[in-house]
Amino acid sequence: MPKTLLVMNIKFKRLDHIMLCIPPGTEQQARDFYGGVLGLQELNDLGYPLPHGAIWFQMGDIQLHIRAEDVQAVSQRHPAFEVDNLEEARAILEKHGVAIKNDSKIPDRNRFSFRDPFGNRIELIEMIA
Repeated sequence: MPKTLLVMNIKFKRLDHIMLCIPPGTEQQARDFYGGVLGLQELNDLGYPLPHGAIWFQMGDIQLHIRAEDVQAVSQRHPAFEVDNLEEARAILEKHGVAIKNDSKIPDRNRFSFRDPFGNRIELIEMIA
């Protein structure tokens, strides 16, 4: 007779933060890209020190955490962010010389991805009404 397993469900509420890695010594370039090009607000005065030289940005109702780490192989791992203005986002990125990759079609959304200056893949999505 098979054993009965007690199944407990984790009750996820929301995404709190995403952490991306950058090569050591490129912190200012990260600030320029995420703060300047993408227009995110850097979080400087949280009332406590950030761990291990991390750089934190506010991104809607979640945070983006950036930390230096030795370079890893390029990966398809990525965060995907929903935006209200996908074509405007495309224009902003292209204006800054960021290469856009048009990803495969998904019926209920438009999307594309790009790599930040550190090789992290980022996807932007706009839901189709």
